[in-house]
Amino acid sequence: MAMQAHEIEALIRASFPDAQVTITDLAGDGNHYAAEVIDESFRGKNRVQQQRAVYAALKGKMDGPAGELHALALTTKAPD
Repeated sequence: MAMQAHEIEALIRASFPDAQVTITDLAGDGNHYAAEVIDESFRGKNRVQQQRAVYAALKGKMDGPAGELHALALTTKAPD
């Protein structure tokens, strides 16, 4: 079953409560999302480390073909 944008945001906010999180349904189908996560904890980390932290926050929802979240274009950064 596909995830809703608010469910994705809730999972991310659970790990990054002070982050600025923007979720966009790219195709309007509830399966292809983009997420922008801006959080101070990313400062000093490279992009791979930042994105791994966000994927970990999704708690396996993207794992394998049975994952609830099919596609997520992810942008992460520390605040300016």
